[in-house]
Amino acid sequence: MENAPILELHNITKRYRGIPAVENVSFQLAAGEIAGYLGPNGSGKSTTVKIITGMLQPNTGKVLFCGRSIHDDLVRYRAVMGYVPEEAHVYTHLSGLEYLQLIGRLRGMPEKLIALKANTMLKLLALDSWRYSPISLYSKGMKQRVLIAAALMHNPRLLIFDEPLSGLDVVSARLFKDLLSALAGEGKAILYISHVLEVVEQICSRVIVIAQGHIRANAAPSELTQLMQLPSLESVFAQLVQQQNTKIVADEMVEVMKARS
Repeated sequence: MENAPILELHNITKRYRGIPAVENVSFQLAAGEIAGYLGPNGSGKSTTVKIITGMLQPNTGKVLFCGRSIHDDLVRYRAVMGYVPEEAHVYTHLSGLEYLQLIGRLRGMPEKLIALKANTMLKLLALDSWRYSPISLYSKGMKQRVLIAAALMHNPRLLIFDEPLSGLDVVSARLFKDLLSALAGEGKAILYISHVLEVVEQICSRVIVIAQGHIRANAAPSELTQLMQLPSLESVFAQLVQQQNTKIVADEMVEVMKARS
């Protein structure tokens, strides 16, 4: 028997000035599942994430967590959700340790537990020697690692990772992929948003493709490639979102570059 859904989106529509950014978007996410959420720029991914995190309200439709609308008790819902945004917005005047301490306090965690988790997370993420340095001195990848630690501090049930590999070096990226598998093994429900399709193909049990605000596919990567008789998820994605022929465009750009007058 399959796990009951942790997160459910039912016919979500969000309009800006009457124009739908997402329209009738529906999908579910179960405990222990890593689902990839893919789409080109402007497809509706960011709007969906803002609705799931409670930052936006849809015009129609509803988001359920464990069968209840997230807006019944948004504070309680956010207490069991971890989120790594695409852009690393952090308080750069704080050190890595101070930032994690702040997150822990905002989560209502006891001080001893905050100290244990913050220091251990920073050590495991190879940031121990930087823990007292202001985040303004951190590289993009280091900031990203702090955000990942912050999302895990309170042991959430639902995790949303938006382009989490951005700025990470090869070792950190490999660690993160192993971390995703370990989190799924602990029964966490994970929504993974990325443009790196080969990683999505490796780690996601299911892929949801959105284009022009509509869900185009929702299946295991292997099912999609079989169904569409294409060799890779990248090929499937290009066809589903009617992506332009990038080879032709690249060649035309080179011709424009070479033009003299």
